[in-house]
Amino acid sequence: MKKKLLLGAFLAILASASWGSMYPIAEDALLHMDPFYFALVRYIPIALVFAGALLLIEGKSAFRSEGNFGRILFFGIMGFTIYNLFIFWGQNLLGSEGVVLASVMESLSPVMAILVVWLIYRQKINLFTVMIIVGAFFGVLLVITKGDFSSLLAANRSIPLIILLISAVGWAFYTIGGSRFPDWSALRYSTLSVIYGTLASAIVIVVLSVVDVIPLPELKSVFEIKYHIIYMILVPGLLSIIVWNQAVVFLKPINTILFINVAPITTIIIRVFQGHTINVFELIGVAIVCLMIVINNVYQRIEAKKLNVAEEQDVLSPTSK
Repeated sequence: MKKKLLLGAFLAILASASWGSMYPIAEDALLHMDPFYFALVRYIPIALVFAGALLLIEGKSAFRSEGNFGRILFFGIMGFTIYNLFIFWGQNLLGSEGVVLASVMESLSPVMAILVVWLIYRQKINLFTVMIIVGAFFGVLLVITKGDFSSLLAANRSIPLIILLISAVGWAFYTIGGSRFPDWSALRYSTLSVIYGTLASAIVIVVLSVVDVIPLPELKSVFEIKYHIIYMILVPGLLSIIVWNQAVVFLKPINTILFINVAPITTIIIRVFQGHTINVFELIGVAIVCLMIVINNVYQRIEAKKLNVAEEQDVLSPTSK
């Protein structure tokens, strides 16, 4: 049992660290390729590998939507069109400072999921949870502004920040979507959503290219970042998904999600090794976001324990006729 816990922790750290490494690597790649095409080229091979795995493991019938086409399309678009395109788009617009911020936005996904459940699905949340959300957003604000809150008013920053926020909302929706298909395996949900989402991304990108909004990538440019693309496909793409899902098996979701904090920490470490200076307010902001995730996790455990105790008491107590 202890070995499984240690292995699960290692796998979760490995997956989260790989996600944290995406953004420094993407910064260089985006100098040679439009962020939309960069995101698309990354996910086409991933979609093909997932499709092959689903075919071998669950067969052709697993590709049927079973009346869920609209829902799986929506969640696929949220995860692999909105999130996947917008996260690199926003990072690219912000330049160097967008690297850490994009990573923080990803780690914010558990908190954003709570907000989506509250606002969209109308599930009540208490004051303590609201305070967690406010605290997490304050941490993000510190990363964004580096302590200078007047910078929020800068015209060249507002649009990229909104784009990054939308990307975080997209991933929150996708995360919630997994629980909407209880009879499906994780592989089936992941495969169909990534296929539909990637197809939707391809349609959007083709249309934008036809109307000359984004440029077609040149083969020379693609060749110049071939190692970036290979890394993005294999490590933050395929490897991270496989090891993260296995970590969930060993640790359970409520424990595994804690390791998402490793992503922004990894990003900061890489930035330091690249010679970039990390502002003290950025460090404080990342620490606050991570702390809010941990506190929320602990709170969820306490509430779950209370619920289990209440259910046990209901079972044990005699019923009157």
